[in-house]
Amino acid sequence: MILLAVLFLCFISSYSASVKGHTTGLSLNNDRLYKLMYSTEVLLDRGKGKLQDSVGYRISSNVDVALLWRNPDGDDDQLIQITMKDVNVENVNQQRGEKSIFKGKSPPKIMGKENLEALQRPMLLHLIHGKVKEFYSYQNEPVAIENIKRGLASLFQTQLSSGTTNEVDISGNCKVTYQAHQGKVIKIKALDSCKIARSGFTTPNQVLGVSSKATSVTTYKIEDSFVIAVLAEETHAFGLNFLQTITGKIVSKQKLELKTTEAGPRLMSGKQAATIIKAVDSKYTAIPIVGQVFQSQCKGCPSILEHWQSIRKYLQPDSLSKAEAVRNFLAFVQHLRNAKKEEILQILKMESKEVLPQLVDAVTSAQTSDSLEAILDFLDFKSDSSIILQERFLYACGFASHPDEELLRALISKFKGSIGSSDIRETVMIIIGTLVRKLCQNEGCKLKAVVEAKKLILGGLEKAEKKEDTRMYLLALKNALLPEGIPSLLKYAEAGEGPISHLATTTLQRYDLPFITDEVKKTLNRIYHQNRKVHEKTVRTTAAAIILNNNPSYMEVKNILLSIGELPQEMNKYMLAIVQDILHFEMPASKIVRRVLKEMVAHNYDRFSRSGSSSAYTGYIERIPHSASTYSLDILYSGSGILRRSNLNVFQYIGKAGLHGSQVVIEAQGLEALIAATPDEGEENLDSYAGMSAILFDVQLRPVTFFNGYSDLMSKMLSASGDPISVVKGLILLIDHSQELQLQSGLKANIEVQGGLAIDISGAMEFSLWYRESKTRVKNRVTVVITTDITVDSSFVKAGLETSTETEAGLEFISTVQFSQYPFLVCMQMDKDEAPFRQFEKKYERLSTGRGYVSQKRKESVLAGCEFPLHQENSEMCKVVFAPQPDSTSSGWF
Repeated sequence: MILLAVLFLCFISSYSASVKGHTTGLSLNNDRLYKLMYSTEVLLDRGKGKLQDSVGYRISSNVDVALLWRNPDGDDDQLIQITMKDVNVENVNQQRGEKSIFKGKSPPKIMGKENLEALQRPMLLHLIHGKVKEFYSYQNEPVAIENIKRGLASLFQTQLSSGTTNEVDISGNCKVTYQAHQGKVIKIKALDSCKIARSGFTTPNQVLGVSSKATSVTTYKIEDSFVIAVLAEETHAFGLNFLQTITGKIVSKQKLELKTTEAGPRLMSGKQAATIIKAVDSKYTAIPIVGQVFQSQCKGCPSILEHWQSIRKYLQPDSLSKAEAVRNFLAFVQHLRNAKKEEILQILKMESKEVLPQLVDAVTSAQTSDSLEAILDFLDFKSDSSIILQERFLYACGFASHPDEELLRALISKFKGSIGSSDIRETVMIIIGTLVRKLCQNEGCKLKAVVEAKKLILGGLEKAEKKEDTRMYLLALKNALLPEGIPSLLKYAEAGEGPISHLATTTLQRYDLPFITDEVKKTLNRIYHQNRKVHEKTVRTTAAAIILNNNPSYMEVKNILLSIGELPQEMNKYMLAIVQDILHFEMPASKIVRRVLKEMVAHNYDRFSRSGSSSAYTGYIERIPHSASTYSLDILYSGSGILRRSNLNVFQYIGKAGLHGSQVVIEAQGLEALIAATPDEGEENLDSYAGMSAILFDVQLRPVTFFNGYSDLMSKMLSASGDPISVVKGLILLIDHSQELQLQSGLKANIEVQGGLAIDISGAMEFSLWYRESKTRVKNRVTVVITTDITVDSSFVKAGLETSTETEAGLEFISTVQFSQYPFLVCMQMDKDEAPFRQFEKKYERLSTGRGYVSQKRKESVLAGCEFPLHQENSEMCKVVFAPQPDSTSSGWF
């Protein structure tokens, strides 16, 4: 008996610890009319939280709530009627004053008569145990208006005891947690768990991606099992990962407050809710409580053809270095995403050859089914007369932010078909490899097209008979990075001819640490130490770099260090520079290298005093707490002083995530005969060759050739103009984030972040027998524009925040070698040009009738140019200096 009494007291205490009164959900008293005041408001800003810097609006109304029916078999089964009255729309920011877009306008003028009537029609809510069973409204009401009603109705769904559950409301099917206290309930909704059909995509790479955070907290004050006040706040904040000044925030609030109660309609009798609903009004129909998608009509917006005609002047070849070109490119890509195939094809067919490459960039970057069908119909891969357009299309596919299986299928089909140019055929396969990796990163490795592409790459590499085909499939594998391709890479790395062996080792170099197993490193050690055959210096040094960058063992490091002194002279110097670079930059292998260097046999003057001109250096472009940009340059010369390989890399890191921003490799071989010099060991029979290979934003591009063979070299030398050869040129959509949000107030929000760039990477190699001098030049010219567009739309009023950040930058590397004597003279320099840095901000509020308010800000500064150190003796970091310019601000009507 005592035990029962204790259990009873425990039950009573836990009951009172939730909410005094009803234990499941809200309960209305019979024959009473509850009169409440309701408001919902939304604010947009850049995350600073200052009301005066925000734009937005507030919708408010009186609300009548009455109980129509209660199930006689259970009190927790209720049908309630909710009616919005005296609706008003106003600014949240009262400082707007005379500039308010709502000033002097009545609700019917702001919302439209039909919208207002629909909003003020009563809705019915069927609640069982406090949760929504059904939501009833009238047919053919505007979706945006129904969503506002759903937002109010969802506030009446709650439970009065603590716990975690799943609920379906306007936000979708969401995980919610209730915390019940005396007279109060706090409801926390996990917005990232909500299942709701909404369009959207993002750039999968974390460095180029957008981070977002969303919260939703609703506080209920309860008295006599009904609300006396409800306060809900929902926030959505986002920021661009690598540039934290690009941020935005949406704050949506709902407030419901009980004013009074009075006598209401009498309770209707009946056993089924459906019977009661039909008796109230047979026109009521059950609709989902989950928010529905709607699109606002764009009044006076130009057609896709009109838009193109207005911007094509900015996309002329001579204008691509300007930010205006990229800005208009991004805007046109957005418009293309809503265009039909026929409209796109019409523009493609009527355009001139000067602007067509830029148009192809934009159409391909739109990444819709219509744009893909249009561009495939337009391009004729059987012909070699439009190689530039075909190449621009393929590279745009490679840089695609969110490629799908349809695109991969299209390229596989083209590869299997007839292609007029062998270079384009090679590029198609290289880009197929890129798409395979991107789809696998997005959990699409088991898609049929991906499986087929994998077989195509691996099977082609296994069966390739021609050297050109082997190179093509290795380049595809260099982009795809398939783990199952590693055995083939090891075979070609160790047994292949010089260029093929080098390509296989550089492909292995791109794999992450978990794939560089002990078995892989055994093969790489054999290559470096030449246990089975003689290898070229480029192959051996690449093998050593892979070992040192992937958790090397003590003995691996020791054997590499012991080899220094026994290598060809310039290779000695190169390997010594690599070790010193690991130490000065504190790379992961630096600790074990220092351990080995404690042994005198590895660390002595004879070994570390080797002369030569080859070098390796890594430095910071920028280093801040959350991110870092690095560059590295390594140059390997032959013993005769002729460039063998220069390798310039730029990486961007955010935490542990990295992006290989660019790599430009210039290679030369077989040039010793020109100056009657003796080739190094293993390189006696190499053909004369020079070329350039590039990686751009993790995508390996098709290498280009300066000359191939002695006769080609002589003809190029005699007719050389000194003009650089372009590796890649075009407009690229690099950052692409689109998110549609259903706010719990019923309003629709959109977040768009786009980053585009116009890029031109070119290189040249000049060789003078007269002056006994060689010069290599790599030039990067980039114009970057990043735009954000945040909007909150109710169909009759829209608030938005647009920002734009842009810069135009240049980076040039020049290496000059005079080999008239030994030791030969080397001059290296890498310069960053002065760059303008501009930021724009536009905030607006606009009625569907066209009246609006806009505020604009502009901020400019200049990033000073600088010269980067390229060796340990001059390791002071190149500092970025901002020279601020006067800000400008304007606001007014439009």
